[in-house]
Amino acid sequence: MDKSTLIEKLIGSKQQLAKQTSYQRSSILTKIAADIRLNKQSLAETIMEEAKKPIKYALVEVDRTAATFEIASEEAKRLPKEYLDLDWAPGKPREGFVKYFPIGPVLGITPFNFPLNLIAHKVGPAIACGCPILIKPSPKTPKIAHQLIELITKAGIVEDSVLCHELPNEEVASWVEDERFKMISFTGSPDIGWYLKSIAGKKKVALELGGNAGAIITESANIKKAAKRCVAGGYAYSGQVCIHTQRIYVQADRFDPFVEEFQSHLVNLKFGDLNDESTDFGKMISEEAAVRVEAWINEAEEKGARVLAGGKRHGDFIEPTLITNTSPDQKIVCEEIFGPVVVVEKYDQFENIIAELNKSRFGLQAGVFTDSQAQIKYAFEHLEVGGLMINEVPTYRADHMPYGGIKDSGFGREGLKYSIMEMMESKIMVI
Repeated sequence: MDKSTLIEKLIGSKQQLAKQTSYQRSSILTKIAADIRLNKQSLAETIMEEAKKPIKYALVEVDRTAATFEIASEEAKRLPKEYLDLDWAPGKPREGFVKYFPIGPVLGITPFNFPLNLIAHKVGPAIACGCPILIKPSPKTPKIAHQLIELITKAGIVEDSVLCHELPNEEVASWVEDERFKMISFTGSPDIGWYLKSIAGKKKVALELGGNAGAIITESANIKKAAKRCVAGGYAYSGQVCIHTQRIYVQADRFDPFVEEFQSHLVNLKFGDLNDESTDFGKMISEEAAVRVEAWINEAEEKGARVLAGGKRHGDFIEPTLITNTSPDQKIVCEEIFGPVVVVEKYDQFENIIAELNKSRFGLQAGVFTDSQAQIKYAFEHLEVGGLMINEVPTYRADHMPYGGIKDSGFGREGLKYSIMEMMESKIMVI
């Protein structure tokens, strides 16, 4: 089906969407969540097949997706409204009523790494607030996208209000430029995201882009807990996560105990059959991606970095890698590696390492392991990130929290309530 036909179908659904009550939207979203749970195994197997994600992580993603629609169902019942007294200045007293209206057709562009839940984070809010939406999935994971949209369509949504269309990446620009879309919601790489924003014209744009997330291990940190969580944050889904724990900075006196504890967990990661629920670690999405990661590791080694574990490529598999003695200008430090590589370095002063993290062009999330209230306060006030996790890795995300970054990591916020706000425009009536 051509672009104009699809967009006109979306536009044609607006009138029926406007007639829906909050109760109707909420009920539909609840049914979608229930249907996802009924089809959990099938959906997880498709994720495993297309995205090369271990089945235990695929099953978690399906559960999260159902929860995302359940949260959207709740938010559909409390769309924002506001009352204002307008008697703050001399003159006739007046009152204002602010109501938020759906912005119109949305183009949602999603990546391969969370091919189910990241669609839910665009479609759920759109249904909740009454925006028609077209999903353009990653070319690497189209099957799971169609499977989800089919479930959504059968749940009783307004006809043609949620569509899915496979599209080569090189053709996306003409869709983004089309004035009939009123919003672009993009999750993917920074370079592509900012380019699409530059050509989007007058439409609204939300970008969730990624980064090189850092974790700080302070002198008061629980080393056992911190190391275990950092291994999980660094290697889950082969590091192909935008909030992957890529950089770890350890207070100098704790460095050796931390690295020893980290490696004790690292060696226990299980690589094997993706369909085995004990498998922790798998291949990367493609050999091309693995070759790039290998090149970055080799480049760092050539400049003096020291590999403490892993570092080798076997086809599309990269060994879980821990590396130190890096410099800030190396790609494995300053860019988003999007692979199973973790950098670990020492630091002396807490304030200095906060400043070091802030030198990054990214600012998505960070983690600080500490028992110091003063350090927590300082980190919250000074770290240039969209989210700060205390005694947790930056890889943590709850689906209803505001999620997004600053600097090159993004523009706007996801998280159901916050995505709904991005998809709506306010209008005031004065009496």
